[in-house]
Amino acid sequence: MEHKDIGINGDSAIAMAWKQINPDVCAAYPITPQTIIVERFSDYVADGEVDTEFVCTESEHSALTVCISAAAAGARTVTATASAGLGYMWEMLGIASGLRMPVSMAVANRALSAPINIHCDHGDAMASRDTGWLMIFAENVQEAYDNAIMAPRIAEHKDVQLPIMTCLDGFISTHAIERMTPMDTHDVQKFVGKYKPVYPMLDWKNPVTYGVMDSPDYYYEHKYQMKEAMDAALKVTDDVFRDFAKVTGRRYSSVEEYRCDDADYVAVCLGSTFGTMRAAVDMLRAEGKKVGAMMPRLFRPLPSDKIAKAVKGKKGVAVLDRFMPLGGYGPLYQDMISSAVCLDKMPNMYSYVYGIGGRDAKTDDLKTVFMDMIDKKAKKVNYLGVKL
Repeated sequence: MEHKDIGINGDSAIAMAWKQINPDVCAAYPITPQTIIVERFSDYVADGEVDTEFVCTESEHSALTVCISAAAAGARTVTATASAGLGYMWEMLGIASGLRMPVSMAVANRALSAPINIHCDHGDAMASRDTGWLMIFAENVQEAYDNAIMAPRIAEHKDVQLPIMTCLDGFISTHAIERMTPMDTHDVQKFVGKYKPVYPMLDWKNPVTYGVMDSPDYYYEHKYQMKEAMDAALKVTDDVFRDFAKVTGRRYSSVEEYRCDDADYVAVCLGSTFGTMRAAVDMLRAEGKKVGAMMPRLFRPLPSDKIAKAVKGKKGVAVLDRFMPLGGYGPLYQDMISSAVCLDKMPNMYSYVYGIGGRDAKTDDLKTVFMDMIDKKAKKVNYLGVKL
């Protein structure tokens, strides 16, 4: 059963999802453009609409520390952050994943300083992409809400037991009011299920120890176990996507493809740009250009096999990073190349840096990406829309 459509922004949609999940603990510190999430959720707590213990900490580092402690005790735990807040958590990111704490964290993607900028790019997520967290990106408000509901099912699975970030574009998705179809609260709770912690510290009949020194004899193996959990998350995520479709009719894939089957040229991006990219594809298709778009919704673990299958036989693939790589190449670009290296013949791969610090990427800009490939004007590395 679903409610009627409502108008809501992405931050409030995540807070609504959390209210319906009714987690045990939420520890957070406000930071733009994430603040609305924890403000709205704290209202639900204050009004008695959830049973959650809400902890407003003195910093983001402390917020994630509390979340790790709560999860270790056996509590379903959520939090949210953005930009420098995620950077301030950095030490604790590896601790959360290394201790196998399935915390769910919404990340409102925002540029990192300096210069100070409060608008969208993916610098915060990319800086933390290899810390052992699962990462799922949303294109719009509906997807931000849906991802927040699916996140606990994925992270808490017995074969995964890793923390998860649900990413949405700062101000573009966090603050834009869009039409969204929420689920019935009973259906949300049935879908997510009751939390069954694997090794809770408060289970005094089965005592466990966390945070001990790990010697060279076993540290490697423990890290390898995290790698195996990441591998397992590929299948678990696909299973959760299928189960979610049965409940809502909304179908997701770890790699979203749009008109890629017969395309000669494909552009790849993350987040809200995927919607604009689809519009650009439709415009060029009307002109007879065989183009398509793709988004790896699941960014960590990277669904490399699906990516390779999607780009096989293409003449060109443009990879758009909403991140300024300094001294190297864009992370999504690197991931696309590493995914396609198994092919007998790799398509030509082109790196595009775009949208830094909230710079708009309009349909005409994205059409240029395709035309660069078609007209053989694309360089190995391109800076879309930079004022030179």
